[in-house]
Amino acid sequence: MEYEQVHLDITNDLAVLTLDRADKMNALTKRMRAEITHAMNHAAKNARAVVITGAGNAFCSGQDLGDASSTGKIDLGRALRDEYEPMLKSVYDCPVPTIAAVNGPAAGAGANLALCADVVIATESAYFMQAFAKIGLIPDAGGTWFMPRQMGFAKAMGAALFADKISARQADDWGLIWEAVADADFVTHWQRRAAHLANGPTAGFSAIKQAIRKSFDHTLPEQLETEAQLQENCGRTRDFAEGVVAFLEKRPPKFEGR
Repeated sequence: MEYEQVHLDITNDLAVLTLDRADKMNALTKRMRAEITHAMNHAAKNARAVVITGAGNAFCSGQDLGDASSTGKIDLGRALRDEYEPMLKSVYDCPVPTIAAVNGPAAGAGANLALCADVVIATESAYFMQAFAKIGLIPDAGGTWFMPRQMGFAKAMGAALFADKISARQADDWGLIWEAVADADFVTHWQRRAAHLANGPTAGFSAIKQAIRKSFDHTLPEQLETEAQLQENCGRTRDFAEGVVAFLEKRPPKFEGR
């Protein structure tokens, strides 16, 4: 696929996917959703970590209400099932670590696209907003799933009903995101974090993602068994062997990835 509304760069095992409609605050169109899905699936096969960020001063303002596919005749359920769901799954199910580098406002589906990532790093001037109630809708694109799990029932309900802006610092304090970073340090910080993941033990990172996500549906005995199974697999990898040798030799490990 030729990309028109996103940009994908893969360098040194790190993929950076940039939403590229800066003049529209990177609002989502039907084409952009398809491009994100394709780019994420490509990056998952060719990189060891993926960063999603926005061009210009915004991360993503959500659905582009001026898009031809967003007229009053749009079937919202169909759009969510056929366009949003594949996009969101391409991020959430990505086998390698993902970072949402939120460089500015993240609203509506744009906020929830960010929350799909394993780690959200936001610049302090950014904010998150579940804007749906302003037009008579519910938070979609996974919002009703991510928010209560990450910041609790009370905060999730308030965010959905009042549609207030949640500053990056608030989001950090409430547990909605991993960290808020000073604007001046933002780019170098997420680049350093992303490089750490791209150079790390890829199979081990994948197992970490699986273990933590499965814990929500497991009893403790079930989770202990999951840990045992995944740890057994990790123990057979060359990355584990290298990590042990590097520790004993008191040097940084050189992980090979997949």
